[in-house]
Amino acid sequence: MQTPEAQPLAPDCLPSVHAPAPASLSPQASPMDKNTASELMPPPPDGDDPPRISPDPVTVSAVSQELGEKGPASLSTLLETGFGTPSELSPRIEEQEPENASLSAEETNGPELGPGEAMEGVSEEPALEDEGNAAWNYNFSQLPRFLSGSWSEFSAQSENFLKGCKWAPDGSCILTNSADNILRIYNLPPELYSEEEQLEYAEMAPVLRMVEGDTIYDYCWYSLMSSTQPDTSYVASSSRENPIHIWDAFTGELRASFRAYNHLDELTAAHSLCFSLDGSQLFSGFNRTVRVFYTARPGRDCEVRSTFAKKQGQSGIISCIAFSPTQPLYACGSYGRSLGLYACDNGSPLALLGGHHGGITHLCFHPDGNRLFSGARKDAELLCWDLRWPSHPLWSLSREVATNQRIYFDLDPTGQFLVSGSTGGAVSVWDLSGALEDNGKLEPILSFLPQKDCTNGVSLHPSLPLLATASGQRVFPEPTESGDEGEQELDLPLLSMRHAHLECRLQLWWCWGSPDAGSPEDHQGKKGQGQQEGGGDEFI
Repeated sequence: MQTPEAQPLAPDCLPSVHAPAPASLSPQASPMDKNTASELMPPPPDGDDPPRISPDPVTVSAVSQELGEKGPASLSTLLETGFGTPSELSPRIEEQEPENASLSAEETNGPELGPGEAMEGVSEEPALEDEGNAAWNYNFSQLPRFLSGSWSEFSAQSENFLKGCKWAPDGSCILTNSADNILRIYNLPPELYSEEEQLEYAEMAPVLRMVEGDTIYDYCWYSLMSSTQPDTSYVASSSRENPIHIWDAFTGELRASFRAYNHLDELTAAHSLCFSLDGSQLFSGFNRTVRVFYTARPGRDCEVRSTFAKKQGQSGIISCIAFSPTQPLYACGSYGRSLGLYACDNGSPLALLGGHHGGITHLCFHPDGNRLFSGARKDAELLCWDLRWPSHPLWSLSREVATNQRIYFDLDPTGQFLVSGSTGGAVSVWDLSGALEDNGKLEPILSFLPQKDCTNGVSLHPSLPLLATASGQRVFPEPTESGDEGEQELDLPLLSMRHAHLECRLQLWWCWGSPDAGSPEDHQGKKGQGQQEGGGDEFI
């Protein structure tokens, strides 16, 4: 699909709709000198009222019923009425001096957004403000609609697969991790901003690649990230035998490093990362230890908080960290199958929970701050904990996790829906406001199969009804079956992968729903747009 020529974009500011785009799409190798001094990162904003972690949900007027019938093709109307003019939304989409323009329309892959057209669009819809606003909430009453994805990017290298995806806090772009040790940033599909209904979306291509030196253990966005403020647009990553790297999400350059050393003064890598809600601290998980770095002071200076002392406490590698949105505490999951709660100010232990059959791989707080969800490897249950009575799990959700791979799950901004992937590839959705079964489990309201390979990553957009899924897993060759002695022996390899379904892809799903989308039975066995033969998009 051809898009109109976009106006030049300046490199000194960052758009809020389009993700940060680099000057070149070629991979950039990270510096391998682990002790290289890094420039200081800007301190977090001061004041009693820190900036919001993510913008308010995008709102539209009561005419959203009409927009729901049209689907995502009407997103341009939403951007004009809910967000404001593109000139207000993005300082880069303005008339710039010729000497400041460096990125072409082909590099940004963005549609033309002229100031005159934007103002005209606003002036033509004055009645929308008087009709009231309604949020774009998720709707899983019908099969999500496949929009676009990326698969060619990950098939260039053999035995490559995705290892999760995460939307930016402001929803401007999405970050992926894969087995080739490359972090990729994707823009939202430009077709979403078109006023015409798109029958087919083009395959997505990354606008930024950040290459790590070894296996990536964990990665995360800065908690106060806003694409309108380049000083807050960065990503943290941790890889084997490397310090914690801070990548500029606008240029892809290495911005700073945080180095942790063990008792032998040897560099040690963090297994988990999480920024504090105010962005002033970076929490990192190690073996029986949590190290706290201050984002304004890169280097090796940190606060060491032990989770296990005098044969008591939380043992094992701290594999995941999550912060409560309402209480001054954080949760740590361990490969030792335990879950710990700690105070934010000094790290004093508050509670130690147990109930999983495998090492905990992911944690997520409910927006109300009272409930905590935890998932583990080789564990078929997601556990829900009520922190007011944390002695035992409140209830559980069933999912398939048959390997040691980290299988993500996510909550929508309202806390009503929980979405999780599985080893078999099925994506399940639970309505947390529903009634429990007699066995204390909550049954999913929807399960569909995006592809036949493992769905390891799911991420819900913070303001639009967009679900992102990532698939793939490490597959080992199986011994081939030998024929009978009387049969002619074929020249077959001893190991084969002919029975494996290798489908490594990033996919975006529209979860708004529309009256003409049909019933779930109508979509059974149908192949989504842009998917290969044998793909999923099937109801379970």
